[in-house]
Amino acid sequence: MGRSVHVVGVGMIPFTKPGASESYTVMGTKAGRAALKDARLDYGHVQQVYVGYVFGDSCCGQAAAYGIGLTGIPVINVNNNCATGSTALFLARQAVESGAVECALAVGFEQMARGALGAVFNDRDDPTQRILDTMTAIQGTESQAPRAAQLFGGGGRAHMELFGTRRETFAMISVKARRHAANNPHAVFRDPITLEQVMDSPPIFDPLTRLQCCPPTCGAAAAVVCSTEFAVRHGLDTRVKIVAQAMTTDTNSSFDELDMRKLVGYDMSRNAARQVYEAAGVGPEQIQVCELHDCFTANELLTYDALGLTPEGTAERFIVDGQNTYGGQVVTNPSGGLLSKGHPLGATGLAQCAELTWQLRGQAGPRQVEGARFALQHNIGLGGACVVTLYQAA
Repeated sequence: MGRSVHVVGVGMIPFTKPGASESYTVMGTKAGRAALKDARLDYGHVQQVYVGYVFGDSCCGQAAAYGIGLTGIPVINVNNNCATGSTALFLARQAVESGAVECALAVGFEQMARGALGAVFNDRDDPTQRILDTMTAIQGTESQAPRAAQLFGGGGRAHMELFGTRRETFAMISVKARRHAANNPHAVFRDPITLEQVMDSPPIFDPLTRLQCCPPTCGAAAAVVCSTEFAVRHGLDTRVKIVAQAMTTDTNSSFDELDMRKLVGYDMSRNAARQVYEAAGVGPEQIQVCELHDCFTANELLTYDALGLTPEGTAERFIVDGQNTYGGQVVTNPSGGLLSKGHPLGATGLAQCAELTWQLRGQAGPRQVEGARFALQHNIGLGGACVVTLYQAA
């Protein structure tokens, strides 16, 4: 890391089910304006904008940013599957850290359709085809099951085979997610659920049931980042600092080792986390709060190991003992996570940033993690990209 970068403003709008949202242009504009208002900063001071979305035409980023203002600054469109929002944040942070700009805005949004994710274009190569072919070589393909559920469910099966993890343990993550989301007005699903309800919901791909899969969601979130000098000059809030951040992509191990855990990003996550811990001089045992990519319960469990929050193979005990919630070792997804808050692909990484910024400022209300000083963010997209970010409270 070069010069210091602070998150001085965050904003997001309540996430909704498909069909219930405003246009992506309106959502993106509202989130960007909310972040600027939170920062107490005029858009005229922003020098670059990075806008993330997955489903949309070229220059959707401009269409949303123009609603914030027409200042002629660069607007860069970003698409990195489910890691899109944090990729936009990575680029904005990098621009400030390098000295290319003093202040940048990252915005993410998604206006999703109902139903499971699938290929949009059928007249060209699928960018995830190597992943799908490797999955088929390992466990075959089920024509009726959503492919994302097959991938991450397969990762869960691999953990079960290696470490004896029980199906009920995955389901406990959904119960925890709803309990946390009950205190988040931005979340889609806020009603409590029981372990029995999760286990009895329709099977999607063993060990996953419907209540263990994140829903398609619409929404937007944004963050303003700047240098220390810029913040001091404009009287901005410097309480939250990005102390380390890393982005990784797949290595040979994702494909050659025929391990479903690694195919869905285990090594990408582990490598990014290691880089972050080494750069910051901070270990996983010092993290009090974490927003991680729980698109399926299986991925949350795998990610505990990958981020070093638990020794490999011990995630089940971590969950059963309540070490992943209030009163435990690290509060994971106090927002409710993707499972309950929702997962508008382009917005997810920036919604995670917003939640952790509120936590480190002590502004999270009834979901506040007391004494939070270090916060870890994990956002992953198959294809692939993983961004891990470590924040510190001043």
